[in-house]
Amino acid sequence: MRISVTIFLTDETITPTRLARELEARGFAGLYLPEHTHIPVERVTPYPAGGDLPREYGRTLDPFVALGQAAAVTERLGLGTGITLVAQHDPIDLAKQIATLDHLSGGRFTLGLGFGWNVEEAADHGVEWRTRRELVRDRMALMQALWADEPTAYEGEFGSVRASHAFPKPVQKRTLVGGAAGPKLFSHICEYADGWLPIGGRGLSESLPVLRTAWADAGRDPAALQVVPYAVFPNPGKLAHYADLGIEEVVVQLPPAGEDEVLKALDEYARYVGGGGEV
Repeated sequence: MRISVTIFLTDETITPTRLARELEARGFAGLYLPEHTHIPVERVTPYPAGGDLPREYGRTLDPFVALGQAAAVTERLGLGTGITLVAQHDPIDLAKQIATLDHLSGGRFTLGLGFGWNVEEAADHGVEWRTRRELVRDRMALMQALWADEPTAYEGEFGSVRASHAFPKPVQKRTLVGGAAGPKLFSHICEYADGWLPIGGRGLSESLPVLRTAWADAGRDPAALQVVPYAVFPNPGKLAHYADLGIEEVVVQLPPAGEDEVLKALDEYARYVGGGGEV
């Protein structure tokens, strides 16, 4: 099983380059970074985990810039977002960022995308909350048109693009969708993604068969579905359970801390790493 990590990298934590080098040297499979452009002070949306919103949410580094640094100092380490808030991006710009990072890293990028939870943050980007899932679906289709081998036009409900020359192209186009299990989420995964990023990895014994059925009903190759439990606090029993479910990659949670604390956590997680860390 491949073991990747996620962390809130901020202006107060370990740097992307230092972390990336340590991850590759220790055989970890990948580094996934979250995204928040800003956190409005006048916030009425509750923190999904309960309690006060942790400090790191308002200090998060831009994931694409940070992953670009990580790519430059590594050769094998997978690079991903967990998650990109696609609704908050111009899709033409985002398509270029994704393609450039994947090209420069030699096909190591995974787009983990989601729909967000912070209404105020999304509103400042002009996002209508009730239609955000449809907006993401539309923007993914537009980006896929730009990534097509031949110039391809797209006309959608929320945006359009003319048939265009748009290079570089992504090497692997690996896309995983984050979110809670449910028919709507699973329909989106089956339509435009390669798999699911279930946050915390709970309840997979019940939800995974439902997703696999929906995937097969959509005519997708059953062997191609990728399920990657995300932001997991691991233990041997939990990882064995995932392995029994046929899961091949798990993303474990690192603390949003300085170098000493993060490296200590890597030492603790290193016992779970095997197989050379290839993505």
